[in-house]
Amino acid sequence: MISADDLVALVRNYNPKTNEKLIRAAYDFGAQMHDGQFRHSGEPYFTHPVAVAAILTEQQLDDATIITALLHDTIEDTKASYAMVSEQFGEDVAKLVDGVTKLTNLQLSNIETKQAENFRKLFMAMSKDLRVILVKLSDRLHNMRTIKSMRPDKQVQKARETMDIFAPLAGRMGMQWMREELEDLAFKVLNPEGRSSIIRRFITMQRETGDVIQRITGDMRHELEKAGIEAEVFGRAKKPYSIWRKMQEKDQSFSRLSDIYGFRIITSAEEDVYRTLGAIHQRWRAVPGRFKDYISQPKSNGYRSIHTTVSGRDGKRVEVQIRTRQMHDVAETGVAAHWSYRDGVRSQNPFAVDPAKWIAQLTEQFDGEDDHEDFLEAVKLEMYSDQVFCFTPKGEVVKLPRGATPIDFAYAIHTRIGNACVGAKVDGMRVPLWTRVKNGQSVEIITAEGQTPQATWLEIATTGKAKTAIRRSLREADRERFITLGRELARSAFAHVRKKATDKALEAAAKQLRLGSADEVLARLGSAELTGRDVVQSIYPDLTPKPGKEVDAKRAVIGLLPGQSFQRATCCEPLPGERIVGITFRGEGVVVHAIDCARLAEYENQLDRWIDLHWHDGSHPAVYGSTLDLTIGNDAGVLGRICTLIGESKANISNLEFMDRKPDFYRLLIYVELRDALHLHTLMGALQAESDVAAIERYHRVLPPVGPATVAD
Repeated sequence: MISADDLVALVRNYNPKTNEKLIRAAYDFGAQMHDGQFRHSGEPYFTHPVAVAAILTEQQLDDATIITALLHDTIEDTKASYAMVSEQFGEDVAKLVDGVTKLTNLQLSNIETKQAENFRKLFMAMSKDLRVILVKLSDRLHNMRTIKSMRPDKQVQKARETMDIFAPLAGRMGMQWMREELEDLAFKVLNPEGRSSIIRRFITMQRETGDVIQRITGDMRHELEKAGIEAEVFGRAKKPYSIWRKMQEKDQSFSRLSDIYGFRIITSAEEDVYRTLGAIHQRWRAVPGRFKDYISQPKSNGYRSIHTTVSGRDGKRVEVQIRTRQMHDVAETGVAAHWSYRDGVRSQNPFAVDPAKWIAQLTEQFDGEDDHEDFLEAVKLEMYSDQVFCFTPKGEVVKLPRGATPIDFAYAIHTRIGNACVGAKVDGMRVPLWTRVKNGQSVEIITAEGQTPQATWLEIATTGKAKTAIRRSLREADRERFITLGRELARSAFAHVRKKATDKALEAAAKQLRLGSADEVLARLGSAELTGRDVVQSIYPDLTPKPGKEVDAKRAVIGLLPGQSFQRATCCEPLPGERIVGITFRGEGVVVHAIDCARLAEYENQLDRWIDLHWHDGSHPAVYGSTLDLTIGNDAGVLGRICTLIGESKANISNLEFMDRKPDFYRLLIYVELRDALHLHTLMGALQAESDVAAIERYHRVLPPVGPATVAD
């Protein structure tokens, strides 16, 4: 494990004015908090936060980010609290640590959660302070480097999540080196045979042809010296996953791939970039269609470079990237360059992008888009695609993902123009709407009054913004027809489970599905964007516990001292999945409260009695009591149906208490035993859908301020 002295030395290399004392304090605090905890490999757990901090020093990041890396698991996995971190290391660090904790808790690949909604939360967390995602990316990188110690199924889950979310995100932020390493580490888990095959072919090729990289690098240096250009030249073979992806995209074998080598030329001045380009093209033949000028048209994350592909020795293609030192620094660290330090001061790189502006630009087109699935599709399309740059007839630049069509161009200008589009001209020539636009083309959109989007446009459009606008317009145009059809589909789906698709049931489904109204549910059901099964399950989910070992109820809480017992407070009845805190009572153990319990105010001046706790992950048994306050209609069979519905939801009724009896309604307390907070939420949703349930809420007792006997079960 890297020592505190070594870590401070790494930071001091680029920031001599670092707050050495604070970094050492964070190191000692993290080591103390994680004492006794171990990784799957058997190493002390604190080796991980230290390794994450070391990765961030390679990006020359500020002290707050380094300290956050050292502490990033303390609030989640130790007895440390937000208040402790804030008091010792400042509010800025505490907010960053809390942000990383929340990102960790998103569980982006968990099949139980909506990936789209979590993706939106990830973007929200990024928008507050981008350093949160920098720490999380470095955290993921170290976890992937040490993934062999995990269970095989966990390795696959983490690798898939890395390939789908974190690697593309690193690339979109401009951290291409991290994207490539994350992809290759994930590829090693997901397709070890494919990766090994490519490495073997590389070794065979090097044995047959010798060191191609060294020869071509020497040739390039010779050409630059002849032209009087001072520059550094670096060459490398591309990563196995990058080669595998090219083989899949081009449907070619390894032997037919040509551009498997990449070369980078770093110049001292911008004018030398274009002189270098001329020298390279004079010596080697350029490959048509493979030239990109990201200096005159930089990427949104600040990336600037010239890309060209030339035919090298033996007709082999090689990619060449040419840029200045400052451009290279941004290319290596991307948006993170905003926080980079050199010689004790914030780096004043003119090409570094303001993170706030970058996030705003990335998310501005999704503002107001309420549909989480549309949001996910839109973000993935925009974030994981290379860009092309087109021009309006007035010469304004429009950025689009590769493969975009004139329809995407029209919606990029304005939704109104997209909706009214009837045709397009590219470079003055009339073209079909499915034409793929290319870099540097001028696009003119032809519009007409009365035109509305066609359903076939969904197959033509490629950007998330265009697809979202087209779907919205189609939904509005066919809304009434879809609502009528959806109502019949809902009736049939509910009848299948012996329920009725009442207005109240559909309103409950709308609430569960986060849609605006019952009509919206019906419209989406009629347009096949939802299935009848989706709607029924949103109210009556299958709550059968998952197979596997259940969490022992006696050991359900993490954070207790050895031998310490706990009781759930009867005032708030906390359930697994909810945030909790413990209050110690001498001779009585610990009483566990929900974090928002009003009773905690009685102990606000006794912080020495507070313990940070959290529930064990996993499936809990249905033994946790909770009280529901119901008002139901006073009709024959109503209470029986309510009890049946609770039983169908796999919850046990332990007691009933009538609070009020009127001629037309009853108010009663129902004591149910549940697995967790999700179980409670879905049960309440199912009860709300019942026509005879007038009101339902979770009941909290008001207890006298005495000792633990009146506070705990």
